[in-house]
Amino acid sequence: MDADLRRARGRVVLADDDVLLREGLASLCERAGYEVAGQAGDAEGLLELVESEHPDLVIVDIRMPPGHATEGLQAAQTIRARHPATGILVLSAYVEVEDALELLAGGRRIGYLLKSRITVLDEFLETLERIGKGGSVVDPALVQELVSAQRRDDPLAHLSTREFEVLSLMAEGRSNAGISRRLWVTEGTVEKHVRSILGKLNLQEDTDDHRRVLAVLTFLESC
Repeated sequence: MDADLRRARGRVVLADDDVLLREGLASLCERAGYEVAGQAGDAEGLLELVESEHPDLVIVDIRMPPGHATEGLQAAQTIRARHPATGILVLSAYVEVEDALELLAGGRRIGYLLKSRITVLDEFLETLERIGKGGSVVDPALVQELVSAQRRDDPLAHLSTREFEVLSLMAEGRSNAGISRRLWVTEGTVEKHVRSILGKLNLQEDTDDHRRVLAVLTFLESC
């Protein structure tokens, strides 16, 4: 793929102290049509690259040298403050709820994804595309962790794991058809899950669209 096409898709800067992972991500991004503007092994190097290269998207590990604590997260917050139009995808080896919520409070063009999700290539590339278009992406494992921490009388407490997944995808603005493609189930199966969700949330009969909005609001309020 030539340079003009890569520039049309967007310019990306990568930051991770794992060189093999970083190179793999760079190769994947290039094959998908992105121009890799630079790579960094620590947070300081990332900030310097962003200032010099002005990328459209930054992909950064949450834990980076020198302390391997939250240097990547702090760098992401600095980038958001200085360059609010830059998309940011933070990667983490495991769910870190407080850090993720602090990041996602930044609004649009932001994402939090577990590293294990990178191996699902179509899903990972879809994540990059959605952030590039101004959306936000939340790893399903984080959604499940948030739900598990809710009070016993939470309105979502009676939903099954699959219904949680469907409702979280509804909250992302996906249609039944979009949810079916994401979960690899039929659209009819998604419709059954949606009906079950609406029933378990005790939403009064009204137009389906109105009930879906109420269900999503219930979900967001609980998280």
